[in-house]
Amino acid sequence: MHPILLSLLLGLTAAAANVFGGTMIVQKNWERSYLKYFVALGAGFMLATATIEIIPQSLALAGQKAALLVLIGYLIIHFFEHTITPHFHFGEETHADEFVAPHKSASVLLGLVIHTFFDGIAIASGFIVSNWLGWVIFLAVFLHKIPEGFTVASVMLASGQSKRLAWGASVLLGGATLAGVLSMAAMKQHIGIGLPLSGGVTIYVAASDLMPEVNREPGVKMAVVVLLGVAVFFVLDRLVH
Repeated sequence: MHPILLSLLLGLTAAAANVFGGTMIVQKNWERSYLKYFVALGAGFMLATATIEIIPQSLALAGQKAALLVLIGYLIIHFFEHTITPHFHFGEETHADEFVAPHKSASVLLGLVIHTFFDGIAIASGFIVSNWLGWVIFLAVFLHKIPEGFTVASVMLASGQSKRLAWGASVLLGGATLAGVLSMAAMKQHIGIGLPLSGGVTIYVAASDLMPEVNREPGVKMAVVVLLGVAVFFVLDRLVH
């Protein structure tokens, strides 16, 4: 299958996971306790994918310029999550007293839309380089897509929005993911920019968004799940290579 077509299909799958996460939060009866395991597993897998695959491939494509682009990708998400969306923590249940103003829920949504756009950039960039890189990036992205949808719907509800708007926000995240795939597909000649930028975003989400949430859980269970995420990456790498 052509790498662009495959990245579009998997981008659609990742987008559907965003919508599924949003659907969970707008239902009356749902179980979310297992989401922390998605967060921990995704953190380990994403860190391994970024450091072992994305960054070396980026350096091969763009040379030392790739290191600067990785840093820029990291700082882009940092800026939007901690300047435009202060006090926002990825993946946790949102408290109503933190997000009562509609403009705050809108700023959180904006930050997550930018992040999910780069999810799509990462998926398409991976498949342009190789099927292996595309698949591992897709899996890394997919593992945190449900918590993303869960988070944005939580924020919207906590700010007083309707369930329909909360669900629509998760759909918007899915649309941003597809937009990222389409953008990279249209500008595949700039893969040397898109891949390291997405690498910086991946590191930020894993290390600055997901890992702090993992560390909030007492005991060793979550740490073991993080290591399991890393182990899954190396098992897949072994099987393929």
